[in-house]
Amino acid sequence: MVKIRTIELGEFPILLAPMEDVSDPPFRALCKRHGADLMYTEFISSEGLIRDAAKSVQKMDIFEYERPIGVQIFGSDVESMVHAAQIIEKVNPDILDINYGCPVKKVALKGAGAGVLRDIDLMVRLTDAVVRSTNLPVTVKTRLGWDDQTKNIEEVAERLQDVGIQALAIHGRTRTQMYKGEADWTLIGKIKNNPRIKIPIFGNGDIDSPEKAKEYKNRYGVDGIMIGRAAIGYPWIFNEIKHFLKTGEHLPSPTLEARITVCRKHLRRSIEWKNPIVGINEMRRHYSNYLKGLPNIKDYRLKLVTLKTEEEINEVLDEIAKVYAGYSFEKTPIQLIDYHQNCPVN
Repeated sequence: MVKIRTIELGEFPILLAPMEDVSDPPFRALCKRHGADLMYTEFISSEGLIRDAAKSVQKMDIFEYERPIGVQIFGSDVESMVHAAQIIEKVNPDILDINYGCPVKKVALKGAGAGVLRDIDLMVRLTDAVVRSTNLPVTVKTRLGWDDQTKNIEEVAERLQDVGIQALAIHGRTRTQMYKGEADWTLIGKIKNNPRIKIPIFGNGDIDSPEKAKEYKNRYGVDGIMIGRAAIGYPWIFNEIKHFLKTGEHLPSPTLEARITVCRKHLRRSIEWKNPIVGINEMRRHYSNYLKGLPNIKDYRLKLVTLKTEEEINEVLDEIAKVYAGYSFEKTPIQLIDYHQNCPVN
């Protein structure tokens, strides 16, 4: 049984990664329904939170059905991080997570996110201060290092465990790699096999199929896997991985009916959580993912991204359901996209 302090996550949990402009409550609800064992909010700027910035505050919205749920923060100032942690504790998440992994320039070059990887002493001070400031279990998500010459994640893992973190999720790339090339889990496996390491170690990076999840589980011995980009437009991946690990067999591909149902639910929750205008506008980027694989779908997709009411959108979805009734989806590789460019600075 994998535990974060007293939170039981099962024998091999599949986690939803925190993703900016992606892992909001509407999206998390779908992932939870389809098997995510632990989820995190979009990452929240500590500076924005202590200034009571509306967007930062809204990102703290969590719901009982999501539990266990973690709220993730980032920053590079000890006092601001401590203050933000105290604010977050009041909304009563299960976990407080610190982001030391966001690679985009406007965050990392300001010394936050993956930027903290250039100053491990600062990382330790920040983490120690946050751990001491809250009763919540504190976890960390980070990368292998800043670049190929500074892959210091083994030192980082030990030092962060020593100051009290309860779990560590590691993306198998450096900051300078961004999302280029393949994620390398070799050092993640070495950390898991380090006898000094007692906390759960979660691997992250390029898991896009049940087969790869099983291969990496067996090869690197991690306690669980964190799924990010592969879940965008495809929340079924959580249960697909779980079923494959348990039985060695694949679940059938989600039907057209299932895809349209999820699309409608995502739209409805987006409208409820935000408002009709923002909810509909932000939903536009998701249609192509949910409808991927349907032949000649471009015209319908163009309609969906121009309509302004839920009723009109549902009418188009009804038409798609009729036109493509009985269509059988083939298993195709999941395309991993870069969602990071919208990461906030504050």
